[in-house]
Amino acid sequence: MPIFPKDYKFGKRKLKIFLLKESKKHSGWRNALHEVIYEADTPLGKLFDVVLVALIVVSVILVMLESVKEVDEVYHQVLFNLEWIVTIFFSFEYVARIISIKKPWKYIFSFYGIIDFISTIPLYLSYLFAGSQVLLALQAFRLLRVFRILKLAKFLGEASQLRSALKASRTKITVFIYVVIVLSIIMGTIMYLVEGDEAGFTSIPRSIYWTIVTLTTVGYGDIAPQTNLGQFLATLIMILGYGIIAVPTGIVTVEFSRQKGAPKIHTNTQVCPSCSAEDHRDGAKYCYDCGDLL
Repeated sequence: MPIFPKDYKFGKRKLKIFLLKESKKHSGWRNALHEVIYEADTPLGKLFDVVLVALIVVSVILVMLESVKEVDEVYHQVLFNLEWIVTIFFSFEYVARIISIKKPWKYIFSFYGIIDFISTIPLYLSYLFAGSQVLLALQAFRLLRVFRILKLAKFLGEASQLRSALKASRTKITVFIYVVIVLSIIMGTIMYLVEGDEAGFTSIPRSIYWTIVTLTTVGYGDIAPQTNLGQFLATLIMILGYGIIAVPTGIVTVEFSRQKGAPKIHTNTQVCPSCSAEDHRDGAKYCYDCGDLL
């Protein structure tokens, strides 16, 4: 004797059709949301990006104004209310980015996903923990909102070329930094032997600190050589510093020129709705990373 009624197969078919329709409806609004948030080649996508950039700039300005005591004392409540408005918008944006892609963890654990989370939660944290001392410590977390400015890198057209240039230069820059460190250790040790405690060179680490500061600037004045030999060595280090500063700039500039001179592969703003991969070629139908349909 059958366990299910005779029209079980018919009911199962209707259930499949219903679930398929609901899935299409869900994917329809989710795709529409994805187009607005992740794409920049549609009117709504451009408008969303413009509003997002404006709010990021406003948020960073608010953080700066709150740090000015004179301004904060007079306009504290206004700044606080404006920050809540911005925070609520970024909260909705964060949730929308998660639900509009098939693999949300790809966004959550991405660089910009982490930045979005870090820069959104500080205002909420101040209400989750009780105790005045804890709240005073949590005020430091509010400064993390300034990380929103890192999101602006998404909207810079040359950002990808600069990233590629830095990546291509990393070996040369690493070797250069190693040489600078070795040079600083040697010169710092010599200055410690030449000057001694009387001039402020009380230890080799402190002398190395003075050498690095002198290489990158002209010193802070907290430590200064007193002997003629020490002043002569300091002069050489200062002159050497001008040449050292130019080296990494030249390395990155050369690689950046190569990136610009290389044959350009035309890409668009299409973002994969499954894995959030970017920079797809014009006319591409499938994602180069996960193979899903764009």
